Amino acid sequence: MKLFTIFLITVLLLQAFAEASSFSDAANSTTKMEEGNYALVALSKKAHHLPKINCNYACSRRCRKASRKKICKRACKSCCEKCHCVPPGTYGNKKACPCYAKLKTHGNKPKCP
Repeated sequence: MKLFTIFLITVLLLQAFAEASSFSDAANSTTKMEEGNYALVALSKKAHHLPKINCNYACSRRCRKASRKKICKRACKSCCEKCHCVPPGTYGNKKACPCYAKLKTHGNKPKCP
């Protein structure tokens, strides 16, 4: 009976240490990927503030090849202000910014270019 109790306590302590180390790694880690002039910052879920980015510049880069630039920039800026990120490139790459990809219009179409 004592052996079982010691084993149980050991397992619980190991689990507590594993959770504590994964929590501290997730809270302190920020991953920066640079791609051209973009600096994408992926923060852990525990972060309380979002990084400031220049939405005008990012949306100008994103919409530079669009046929309707003003509409593209307007939609992009509203998405950027909500999500604080813009995917790199002129099309696609929405995996780099999941919030940007999830926003939909009232017609359930993608809002962000």
